[in-house]
Amino acid sequence: MQEQAQDDLITRAQAWLAEDPDPETAAELAALIESADTAELADRFSGTLQFGTAGLRGEIGAGPMRMNRGVVIRAAAGLAAYLKAQGHDGGLVVVGYDARYKSADFARDTAAVMTGAGLRAALLPRPLPTPVLAYAIRHLGAVAGVEVTASHNPPRDNGYKVYLGDGSQIVSPADSEIAAQIAAVAKLADVPRPESGWQELGDEVLEAYLARTDAVLTPGSPRGVRTVYTAMHGVGKDVVLAAFARHGFPEPVLVAEQAEPDPAFPTVAFPNPEEPGAMDLAFAKAAEVQPDIVIANDPDADRCAVAVPTGDGWRMLRGDEVGALLAAHLVHKGVSGGDKVFAESIVSSSLLGRIAEAAGVGHEETLTGFKWIARVKGLRYGYEEALGYCVDPEGVRDKDGVTAALLVAELASVLKEQGRTLTDLLDDLAMAHGLHATDQLSVRVSDLSIIADAMAALRAQPPVSLAGLRVVSAEDLSRGTETLPPTDGLRYYLDGAYKARVIARPSGTEPKLKCYLEVVVPVAEASDLAPARVRGQEVLDAIKKDLSAAMGI
Repeated sequence: MQEQAQDDLITRAQAWLAEDPDPETAAELAALIESADTAELADRFSGTLQFGTAGLRGEIGAGPMRMNRGVVIRAAAGLAAYLKAQGHDGGLVVVGYDARYKSADFARDTAAVMTGAGLRAALLPRPLPTPVLAYAIRHLGAVAGVEVTASHNPPRDNGYKVYLGDGSQIVSPADSEIAAQIAAVAKLADVPRPESGWQELGDEVLEAYLARTDAVLTPGSPRGVRTVYTAMHGVGKDVVLAAFARHGFPEPVLVAEQAEPDPAFPTVAFPNPEEPGAMDLAFAKAAEVQPDIVIANDPDADRCAVAVPTGDGWRMLRGDEVGALLAAHLVHKGVSGGDKVFAESIVSSSLLGRIAEAAGVGHEETLTGFKWIARVKGLRYGYEEALGYCVDPEGVRDKDGVTAALLVAELASVLKEQGRTLTDLLDDLAMAHGLHATDQLSVRVSDLSIIADAMAALRAQPPVSLAGLRVVSAEDLSRGTETLPPTDGLRYYLDGAYKARVIARPSGTEPKLKCYLEVVVPVAEASDLAPARVRGQEVLDAIKKDLSAAMGI
């Protein structure tokens, strides 16, 4: 029986090899077959990468469980079939890509498949930020868009993100309908892939995107902030520098070691500003040149990180802190009225709701991801704690690390002219609304069953208290709520003065279990701020400890 299974595995691998259009992955697979590495082959042929609301994302390599040209061609063919079934035959599909390994190949394959299927395709001219692709869809009147990127995943990964004609990422049921069309693709030879026929775009779309950034800033506002900037080996540098120059900000000082695109990401373990050590070079440059703020993008520049001086170093602001700062700035700039909505994901801080309420602005919570935030009716501003900010939804219906960087720079410039800092404004918000202290318990795994087991443990035996605070509400979000569709997550509210909240969920894009924690500590006056921060962190640390025990990790 075991020998038969091994023979079947080899047969499937040989069939895949016969179709592989990429000499590199073909050679890789041929070597695995030759060496009869059944363990590795079994891993690569244990199924297929599943297409979902995050599109595709996985490790580059040969076989259906890896990202490769064969998988991408099938995905593109399935998307083309879906679009035609929706009545978009002949419609335009815009394709963008980052600077990761194979990104340009995957993008060209997609353009070829769309052209061969009777759709029109337009390819962005070079690796560019994801928000440029999101902007281009609506700007060009496309019926869909594809961005080849794995965002801030490790170097060995790549991904495939799909947008529809409204400029926002796909949600259900489009994901399952596209997946069904992908599954219906039989042989790669049956997928027409002409050598030409698609449009190679020039810089006109990028110029239009940069012109659109005018909408983010107030004419005549201060522009004096001095910035250190890192592109984290990604594609953000040229666009950010062009945007800052266009609007009269001082040219950011670059972290030279991370300024140019490099798919190996040689200076960081994970190319994500949130990961330990990723900002070390930026902080070293800041210590050298003493800017007002540090700004970082992730590799595809849809996220924006901000750091501030502490007196003896630099501190990365949490995404929730930047989210609140930008909301407060928009209110100061005149955003008001219940027809304007500030939106956030459920894992983000409740402070946004308090800012919105005080300003008479609408507020909504959505499931995690900008595919949901971008669809909020009347959206004026949206953010989520993972460093994603949508500050111009009429231009880009997705998170945009370039326009967010501009708005942060404007805010920091306004405060600088007043002799104040971003930290001072955070203090103002704490005194007005309470100190909203947030933290995260994040566990990266190599075995996804660990995540499933931890979630199962919480469902089987929900915690009755965390950090000595009684759990007064426990929601299984997989059942949905009055305002949210079902998602794999658990939400707890705790008793006591701190309005503590905990949400546990598997990451949608990485092999991580993520738990999002918040406590709100009352603050009466400025002298209460320091002890409130200490107390908030004590409660968060205690929650993390108890939650880890409850999950068995």
